[in-house]
Amino acid sequence: MKQRKEENRIVYQSLGMVTQFGLNMIVPICAMSALGVWLDRKLGTSYLTIFFFAMGAVAGGQNVYRMAKRLCGGGKPDQEQGDSDEDN
Repeated sequence: MKQRKEENRIVYQSLGMVTQFGLNMIVPICAMSALGVWLDRKLGTSYLTIFFFAMGAVAGGQNVYRMAKRLCGGGKPDQEQGDSDEDN
């Protein structure tokens, strides 16, 4: 019974990580694309959506890379500005 609970916990953790990877990629793409569409309509252009989509894809890729690096133990969590020990 205890082993089954452990297996379920691992499955739920894995599903959570997959969801986080997806959201870390989709949210910047959607937000930047929406901004590009809005700007294209306001300014009467037709290329800003593509530009902002690409920016969102790059930002999402960076998010996923940082998260994967942290999960694999290769990176430290992001530090706040000014919290560095090098300032002393």
